[in-house]
Amino acid sequence: MIPLGWYLTLSATLFTIGLVGFIIRKDLIVMLMCLEIMFNAVNIAFASFSYYNASLTGQVFVLFTIAVAASEAAIGLAIVLALVRNTGINHSDEITQLRN
Repeated sequence: MIPLGWYLTLSATLFTIGLVGFIIRKDLIVMLMCLEIMFNAVNIAFASFSYYNASLTGQVFVLFTIAVAASEAAIGLAIVLALVRNTGINHSDEITQLRN
C-alpha cells in the first residue's frame, strides 16, 4: 500500500508545476492546460484522502469536479479559439480589451 504522503507529494508537485507554468507562460492555451494540471492535482489529493478515510464522498466529489473541469475546459478553449480567430492574439500580455 502506498503511503498517503506520496500521493500528497505528487499532488503538491503537480500543483506547483501547474502554478509555475500558469505564471511564467504567456500562451493562452498553455495557461489553460496549466489550469487543468492544477485541477487534476487537487483531484488526486481528494481521491487519496477519500481512499485513506474509506469514504466514497471524496471520490464522488472528484467525479463531480472532473465533470465541471471538462465543461470549464471546453468553454475556456472555445473562448481562446474565438479570441485567436477574431483578433490574432495568442498571448495574455497582448490582450488589452475585452470588448472591441
